[in-house]
Amino acid sequence: MTVILLRHGRSTSNTAGTLAGRSEGVELDEVGREQAEKVVARLDGIPVAAIVRSPLLRCEQTVAPLAAARSLDPVVEDRLLEVDYGEWTGRAIKDLTGEKLWKVVQHHPSAAVFPGGEGLADVQARAVRAVRDHDERLAAEAGHDVVWVACTHGDVIKSVLADALGSHLDQFQRIVVDPSSISVVRYTETRAFVHRVGDLGGDLRQVVPPPPKDPENADGGESSDAVIGGGAGR
Repeated sequence: MTVILLRHGRSTSNTAGTLAGRSEGVELDEVGREQAEKVVARLDGIPVAAIVRSPLLRCEQTVAPLAAARSLDPVVEDRLLEVDYGEWTGRAIKDLTGEKLWKVVQHHPSAAVFPGGEGLADVQARAVRAVRDHDERLAAEAGHDVVWVACTHGDVIKSVLADALGSHLDQFQRIVVDPSSISVVRYTETRAFVHRVGDLGGDLRQVVPPPPKDPENADGGESSDAVIGGGAGR
């Protein structure tokens, strides 16, 4: 199964330099709305089977053009919700850099728990479980590998990517996931393959899984083995 991790487009909070968190009323700005429209073209040729999104408005707005173009009804998934930053919610980023917890978030995020909010380790656990659950659900419904979109938030996506890369959560700040960027993970029986991280353009059709094999000639399905030497591509 292949999941396209789509970060929401640029929001009014992004441009204001504040930590939006779960604040109400944070929506896409003009650039963000343009980015949302461009997602349709960026995913042209990719057979998207489903769209799953965070409950927040900026994610709803980001997937709306794609959902309309593909006649899909997005599924709202609470486990893909933005981090609960607690008392940090709505504050200016420049003011937060002076907080003692800031250094923990930067260098030891697995130990970071936001005052009145949640810990980043808990965020990773819920987000990875959500992605895995939807992977299993969609595979069962389709009977074969499909591609689906999960629209969520920066730190949530970074935590999922860290897990897919087999990297400790303390390294997740090394991953860059800009607004409207696309990251792609293919999950197999034994491991995850990371095809894109923070992609802002380009042809994504090569991440589409091959068509289901003829059951009479199948050799056990798509391999979970990595190709030695990197492979020849498609």
